Amino acid sequence: MDRAIAASTQTQRKRRRWLLVAGVLVLGLGAILAFRTVLKPSLRRGDVLTATVETGNVEAAITAAGTIIPGREAVITSPIQSTIRRVAVAVGAPVKPGETILELDKELANSALAKLDDEQLRNQNKNSQLQLNLERSLNDLRVQAQVQAVKVRSLQSALRDEQQLLKIGGGTAENVRQAELNLTVAQLEAQRLARQIQTQQRSNAADVRELGYTVSMQQRSISELATKLRQANISSQQPGVLTWVNDNLGTTVQAGDALARVADLSSFRVRATISDSYADQLHPGDSVVVRINDTDLRGTVGSISPAVEKGVVTFYAQLNNPHHPALRPNLRADVFVVTRAHHGVLRVKNGPYYAGGKEQPVFVLVDGKAVRRTVRFGDSNFDYVQIVGGLRAGEEIVVSDMKDHLDTPELTLHD
Repeated sequence: MDRAIAASTQTQRKRRRWLLVAGVLVLGLGAILAFRTVLKPSLRRGDVLTATVETGNVEAAITAAGTIIPGREAVITSPIQSTIRRVAVAVGAPVKPGETILELDKELANSALAKLDDEQLRNQNKNSQLQLNLERSLNDLRVQAQVQAVKVRSLQSALRDEQQLLKIGGGTAENVRQAELNLTVAQLEAQRLARQIQTQQRSNAADVRELGYTVSMQQRSISELATKLRQANISSQQPGVLTWVNDNLGTTVQAGDALARVADLSSFRVRATISDSYADQLHPGDSVVVRINDTDLRGTVGSISPAVEKGVVTFYAQLNNPHHPALRPNLRADVFVVTRAHHGVLRVKNGPYYAGGKEQPVFVLVDGKAVRRTVRFGDSNFDYVQIVGGLRAGEEIVVSDMKDHLDTPELTLHD
């Protein structure tokens, strides 16, 4: 026989069913919320780098590779053809003016100097002989002229005698004409000898000058070779540090070959190279920023090499502070040549997010989210990018590489 269920038991059963339904609803709602959370893209806050938009200066620059070099470096060359005999100073050692760096073998040069001295003695002897011969020839002409002058005076006397005889009737007109003719011929011969003496004197002077030139040139050659011999002990004319020396003992070197380099390490400059595609943007006097590790040094473009080698242009930059302690010879540096400068503009730090275009999307941090926004950019350099539109001062953007999220309008940032 069936019994009626107690009211308390029915109430307990109803409560259990309602609790079960409520639990199912809560679990379903939680599952939906969890599913939405899984579907909504997000990033860890520590996985991205951010930067704040600020107001400042932006200098548009092109980047070159630079090397720190001494401000002054003397290249010492060989004065003579010789062989390297001894190296007296090691690379890196300080050098004083006049201190011997390297010695050359002087035997061949000494032999050449002795030969020049002998040739000079022979030239001087030739000069003495020439002057004696010329003086002898000139004296012979002078004696002939004196004899001719006596002859002219004799013929003049004979002419007067014939003229006197003709007057008293003891002579003839024919004798007078003959005497006049003889006198004229003698006078012409005397004039010829006088002109020949003048010509001989000028010729003698020219011959003496010519040999004198030979003697002078020979003397200069002797003096030059003697000076080169004194310079065969290679030394520096300025104080500095020996940065390179040809230490191959016994090697033959020609006159003009480089033997050593002495640098003044109290000041420096920069030698930089850049692609020839930027050659038209380089000008002497352009501002440059030289970055050595974390140190920036300013300067200007001093000179630009006119030659292009393998698609590269070389230029030299003078530093405003060439004595900075961070400068070292042969130290690598980044060189930024400033082409345009903007002052008091919106800027943000450069980073992987910047693709180099004039307009691109970036992610702006708003209330714990990264919201995609299109921003217009201006000029840029290694450090900053100019903001033309789309951002305000004080806003924070993601500067990490966000290429994988460019199609996502919003990202949630979580710890």
